[in-house]
Amino acid sequence: MALERGLQGQRLLLCVCGGIAAYKAADLVRRLREAGATVQVAMTEHAQRFVGAQTFQALSGLPVRTSLWDAAAEAAMGHLELARWAERVVVAPATANTLAKLAHGFADDLVSTLCLATTAPLTLCPAMNHRMWLHPATQANIALLRARGAQVVGPEDGPLAEGESGPGRLSEPAAIVAALVAA
Repeated sequence: MALERGLQGQRLLLCVCGGIAAYKAADLVRRLREAGATVQVAMTEHAQRFVGAQTFQALSGLPVRTSLWDAAAEAAMGHLELARWAERVVVAPATANTLAKLAHGFADDLVSTLCLATTAPLTLCPAMNHRMWLHPATQANIALLRARGAQVVGPEDGPLAEGESGPGRLSEPAAIVAALVAA
């Protein structure tokens, strides 16, 4: 496979947000590790309703960060330490809510705070209902984030979880890894 070890030695922070596509992030962790990356996972509260932190810990080999209010991690300002540790930050799935937060500088949870506190390159992998993706507010937010240098991978067009179809599917994990290797 051409992507094998293409991310050798890189420290990636994978931020998982709350959408049904969060289940694909588990496969993404596996593929990122196969490509040679060390993967630290941070999850939003809503992401934990779709996939458990234990799944990501088992796949990444590292404890998963889930809150700004983790007393053990935050005693040493862990969110800032983690933001500095990351050589790349990948948000997958990137929900409409998270895109809006990042575009407008909100930092009201661990993921948005990490993304604002890092100087690492940011890769956004949107996933949402096609109407949400095509909404002018979402398109304005994604344009603003691209203008600020964020890499955007996807979304893909096709069947969506609720039975509708259109642009909004999270790109497949292999395509996300390929985009990261190519960047």
